Amino acid sequence: MARVAIPPFERFYRDHAQEVLAYLRRLVGARAEDAWQETFLRALRSYDRLEHGQHLRAWVFRVATNVAMDELRASGRVELGALDELELGGPDPSRDAYLELEHLTDSLPPTERAAVVLRYGYDLAYADIATALGSSEDAARAAASSGVRRLRKELT
Repeated sequence: MARVAIPPFERFYRDHAQEVLAYLRRLVGARAEDAWQETFLRALRSYDRLEHGQHLRAWVFRVATNVAMDELRASGRVELGALDELELGGPDPSRDAYLELEHLTDSLPPTERAAVVLRYGYDLAYADIATALGSSEDAARAAASSGVRRLRKELT
């Protein structure tokens, strides 16, 4: 497999900033702006240590997920806020599944919520979700599946 060149950080930031902010809004609500800044500070600090440019999107989602989990742990409670009215880029909010996620995933545990949002809101493959969550592909699949089961149980 050929190595993919790492783009300049400015282009990487431009390509992923809005999508990461929308993702963090779903995970940490009102604390998303701070988490977003921390995500890109961490990314910048480690960017020069990357060996290739493959899976950069999954990598930045992993950084964002780690920041969100740190924020949720530090707060001592899991308060997953709804998306603000302002939608800045990212997935098409007119998609039915995407609209459903916005309202349904608030009650899920953080890892399950992240897996469900990444899979069904951002259409990431389980391998990329595993990278984002820092887990195995099987664990990512299990988290998404468990989240969906919880949602089905709540709806019935």
